[in-house]
Amino acid sequence: MTFKLIKILFAILVITAILLFYNGIWPFWPVILAIVAYIVLMLVLSTNVQMNFFVKAYNENPAYPEKAVALSFDDGPVENTLEILDILDRYNAKAAFFCIGKKIEKHPEIFREIIKRGHIVGNHTFSHTRKMGFLPTKVILNEIERCDRVAQKEGKVKMNLFRPPFGIINPKTQRALKKTGHQVMGWNVRPYDAITSSPEKILKRITKDLKKGDLILLHDNMPKTGLILEQLLVILQQRNFRTVRPDKLFDIHAYN
Repeated sequence: MTFKLIKILFAILVITAILLFYNGIWPFWPVILAIVAYIVLMLVLSTNVQMNFFVKAYNENPAYPEKAVALSFDDGPVENTLEILDILDRYNAKAAFFCIGKKIEKHPEIFREIIKRGHIVGNHTFSHTRKMGFLPTKVILNEIERCDRVAQKEGKVKMNLFRPPFGIINPKTQRALKKTGHQVMGWNVRPYDAITSSPEKILKRITKDLKKGDLILLHDNMPKTGLILEQLLVILQQRNFRTVRPDKLFDIHAYN
């Protein structure tokens, strides 16, 4: 079912309710329940990039020919990113870093270091605002384009990949992405490391049902990420998993 069809069905429901009311019938509870169901449905669809409802997102590739997983990091660059880069170097692992524009401005040298060491960078908007789900299309477009401009200025790259903050994809984000042409990269392994204090719990969430073609989401702005990453890379080696860059996992281009 497409979003357009959902809107049409909801409009028919509202019109039917108005006509019934005009004829002296007020279907109160059915209409209220339908409105609540519509709101819940939109919340679920908008906050789950893996559902590929509003846009196609690259979340996992179980058909990848090798026993491999991909690593990705959000919300940098920050000083802690350098530790992440050193750990990745020790294990000869490459990853994707989805960077916030204002943090690129603050740490341009770290942003360039990510690229220099053979990792890829992607767009994570300029400000990573918590109001992402409520922004109009024009503001979302500006958030994406402004991040692109900073990345091109500081890293000399034209980013093709976009990861929405908090995984929020709604019709307004969809319209903005149609104009920018970015490809959306989601994830299918999310350990909630940004809100969980225990490294052990985070590591268990990642490794419990890990399978080939998985795309793991971590955050390089969290102090505990280095510890988690090193332990994860050891476990991957023990289980004979390779790590590949996300663009290789999906055979797509990171840059235009």
